[in-house]
Amino acid sequence: MSQEKGKPTRGVLRQRKANHTTKHNRYFANTNLEYFIEHFWTVSWDLTNKEPYLVETLPFPSVHIVFEQGNWEIYGVTKGRFSTLLEGRGSVFGIKFRPGGFHPFFKKNISTLTNKKIPISNLLKQNISSFENELFEKEDEGRKVKQIETWLEKYLPEKDPKVALVNSIIDRIKTDRNIQSVEQISKFSSMNLRSLQRLFHEYVGVSPKWVIQRFRIQEVADRIEKEKSIQYAEFALDLGYYDQAHFIKDFKNTIGLSPEEYLKSLL
Repeated sequence: MSQEKGKPTRGVLRQRKANHTTKHNRYFANTNLEYFIEHFWTVSWDLTNKEPYLVETLPFPSVHIVFEQGNWEIYGVTKGRFSTLLEGRGSVFGIKFRPGGFHPFFKKNISTLTNKKIPISNLLKQNISSFENELFEKEDEGRKVKQIETWLEKYLPEKDPKVALVNSIIDRIKTDRNIQSVEQISKFSSMNLRSLQRLFHEYVGVSPKWVIQRFRIQEVADRIEKEKSIQYAEFALDLGYYDQAHFIKDFKNTIGLSPEEYLKSLL
């Protein structure tokens, strides 16, 4: 049986509102796939006779394959917000690859996918209609996960050591607040700046600087929702900004709202 991973803890904007509107589950990948895949995810909703709901996220530096009835697509990293309008009743199944984890399948520079989505048929030259019908006939999410795992294992590439390297760096960025510059990453990873930038460009699709900022803004958005307050000086200091104005500008550029406006949108 597929093991559930639990609800997302960061990245979904207005998470409490989203949890009241959608059902979101995540599942660990099996041991054959976990080197490449962070988890499988499902979202379902029933807004019959209700107003549509706009879901917005701040995506992680990961490629996704998203399965909808009649529409299978590969999503590169979205540098801004990702927004989608949910209407009526529906469900989506997705694969979240680890940073760099899609590169061995794609065998091309991942930056060519950044801010883009492409049909899965561009990668797999095969008719998947029967596979799709079988997938969406299943009600049990665990059975869907097993079917997708069996399908992916047919294309399983060799483990690329650069995927592990990328993830060790990104895990450190995510958990260590003291990392506020690309120079710090270069130092602890023992890579020169040019090699580091080239690695992220090819395997992740975004720069190390973008990854630092994304994790920090995600954290601030999460804290604003939990604390229902904005500690400007503390946030700016924690995120390594020289002043509050710079922090506010980056927050608004990323989320589309100032911190005050975002706080109001949570109410």
